[in-house]
Amino acid sequence: MNRSVIFSLLLVTSVLAGCASQPGPESRPYTAEETRELALEALNRRGLSFDEYHQKKAELLGTPQRTVGFDRQGEMNAEHSVTLQGRAS
Repeated sequence: MNRSVIFSLLLVTSVLAGCASQPGPESRPYTAEETRELALEALNRRGLSFDEYHQKKAELLGTPQRTVGFDRQGEMNAEHSVTLQGRAS
């Protein structure tokens, strides 16, 4: 009789302890920032070309894609594209 009381007391205690514990992080939904970070990590692992990567990254971040071109001195300028007259692109 004494063993069955102790066993049932331990069983009830373990069930109550399991019900009272906090849910793990996998139980809660991801925040928008966490979802964006996971999508960027997946994008990094996809092995896309440079242009495709930056296009997809701009879509994920919601930022406008910058055009890349040369300025009049022949130096690279990522802020805006300039077409030079008399030269083919």
